[in-house]
Amino acid sequence: MAETLKFSVSEITELIRNTLESSFYGLTVEGEVSGFKCAATGHWYFNLKDKDAVINAAMWRNNTVRAGFMPKDGQRVIVTGSITVYPPRGTYQITCTSIRLAGEGDILAMLEERKKRYNAMGYFDPALKKPIPKRPARVAVITSSTGAALQDILQVTGRRNAGMDIIILPAQVQGAGAAEEIAARIREVNLYALAPVMIVGRGGGSVEDLLAFSEDVVIQAIHESEIPVISAVGHEIDWAISDFVADLRAPTPSAAAELVSSSGSEQAEKVAALKLSMLEALTGKARTVRLRFAAVNTKASARLIENRIGNARLTLDSRVESMKSGVQASVRKAVHALEVRSALLKALNPSAVLDRGYAIVSTQDGRTVRTVNTVSSGTEITVRVADGRFSARVEKSEK
Repeated sequence: MAETLKFSVSEITELIRNTLESSFYGLTVEGEVSGFKCAATGHWYFNLKDKDAVINAAMWRNNTVRAGFMPKDGQRVIVTGSITVYPPRGTYQITCTSIRLAGEGDILAMLEERKKRYNAMGYFDPALKKPIPKRPARVAVITSSTGAALQDILQVTGRRNAGMDIIILPAQVQGAGAAEEIAARIREVNLYALAPVMIVGRGGGSVEDLLAFSEDVVIQAIHESEIPVISAVGHEIDWAISDFVADLRAPTPSAAAELVSSSGSEQAEKVAALKLSMLEALTGKARTVRLRFAAVNTKASARLIENRIGNARLTLDSRVESMKSGVQASVRKAVHALEVRSALLKALNPSAVLDRGYAIVSTQDGRTVRTVNTVSSGTEITVRVADGRFSARVEKSEK
């Protein structure tokens, strides 16, 4: 009789583990959450069930931080993960790497399509963003009157600026009619000029919970608002279309309160820091001046001044002599030019020619006799010499 093959518990468990974990990975499973627990370490443990079966599920902290919501019993979810075996208990489970609400994919696709549409219409244009007042005396808050978001805003503004007026306009923030109520509140703030800035938002939640802040009526009301709007919807990883159309997006309601409230202690610290900086600058300047005065030697300074004055005198004398030489040279040049021109004029003067023994002969009618053809025998002529003139008659002419 053949001997039966025997396994230890550990061996059979390891065999099952290797078989399951190598065959069932990258699975996508849809089911209802039950028995949800969040451990102190941040890991999640729950069951996934349908009407016929149940399977254990676990999700480690490094993956839960990317989930975007905290699962609740009764929610239908879609998880992605692999089958793993826990040998100490001999149980298997699905270890999840991601989780989302069932139907969330369709909602996200719808939101992305709506986001693209409003972006194409120019609703997200940075040029349309209105500046947020730095230190407003009054802030309008549109949110649920019973939600944690309102308490966070009141706590932050009370701590940072207790004198700020907070006008609360309660509104339903999820479910049927929420979007219309939020839009109506935004228009009320504008109609009655209730505050120079408003915060519109709520605490975190699932994609479905935040849908009201992505509805057309809310988007239109924010776009048409003449008063700056801060959108503060959910946690930092959450988003709604109101975040893009608003004048400013705050990651959380508390962050929105920080943005609009000016801390008195911070202002006092800034004033003190500026005062200290100015005092240090003035002290440094005074110290520098004192050191410069201390470094000055009176006798050396006098000698330095005398030397500079002496150099200035030498420079002045040199320039005066240079100017004199230049003027004299210019005068000599002008005199020489005048003498040359005077000699030239003198040489061209007809009287000077007469002084050398020449005469100017002209007829009785004033014509100068240049050739013998001008006169003939018997012609009356006038002869001009250096000291006068006389008349004569031509007896004969020869060439």
